[in-house]
Amino acid sequence: MSSVQGSFLFDDEIQRRFERFHAENPLIYTKLVELARQVKSRGFRHYGIASLFERLRWHFTIETKTDEPFKLNNDYRSRYARFIMATESDLADFFDLRELRREA
Repeated sequence: MSSVQGSFLFDDEIQRRFERFHAENPLIYTKLVELARQVKSRGFRHYGIASLFERLRWHFTIETKTDEPFKLNNDYRSRYARFIMATESDLADFFDLRELRREA
């Protein structure tokens, strides 16, 4: 299975896991976009997806009252950054990206 996100072609296990996680947890995308727009509204032209991930971790483990274990895998950070920039025109260049490492 391969997916196209913007001009990037992904065909690896991390991408498949990311797509499954995203399908099962659409709120994560929504919250990341919300946080990115908040940061951007404060005048930031670029920001790190890692900071937004850590904010969500705080929210879901400390602020949210739930019995469900919630995990945000760091493997998905760059996937979310690329996905957000490909689908949200106002955030098209918001995250700095590195080349994806291919799985062996």
